[in-house]
Amino acid sequence: MQTISRLAVALVLLVALAAPLGARSAGPLAGDFQIRSAFVVVDHGVLQLSAHIEYPINDRIRSALRDGVTLAFDLEVTISRHRRLWLDATVLETTLRRELTYHAVTDRYVLRGEAGLEQESFPTLEAALDRLGRIEDLPILVESQLRGEAPWEVAVRAGVRRGRMPDALRALVFWTDDWHRTTDWYTWMLTL
Repeated sequence: MQTISRLAVALVLLVALAAPLGARSAGPLAGDFQIRSAFVVVDHGVLQLSAHIEYPINDRIRSALRDGVTLAFDLEVTISRHRRLWLDATVLETTLRRELTYHAVTDRYVLRGEAGLEQESFPTLEAALDRLGRIEDLPILVESQLRGEAPWEVAVRAGVRRGRMPDALRALVFWTDDWHRTTDWYTWMLTL
């Protein structure tokens, strides 16, 4: 009898713990988030990456941006060469970082590149995320840096996380980790 009551208590605890986990997966970054396509072309000896990424769009993201939260978007790129009797040789590991904010005065979404050097503004969140998701002809490597024999494996992964936020919001949400999500690695073999 005591074993049955322990099992019942364990089952109740398991159900209680599973509910927040399910709710966490439907957090602020819920929705379609995947790399639709990616490829590399060589133009005048420079490897250029093009990719199409679908980012999640929902009211919680829109509301957070309007409340002053900055969202940071990362695109990780690696190129490696498989070696039979040793660890794979990594030729390239780089990350393209951009951030998205909302500017209340102009009622526009502002996309900034690394170090704030590039800046674009958009009238809607959908337009900003569409632009973020279209990487075109991004130079990533010079062909002469590819040492060894082909093929090389190219892997791309996108990520989104909460960036800067106003101090008042930081005090309220310091314990949550719902604002970080990455896609699976999108990989393919590159032969030149």
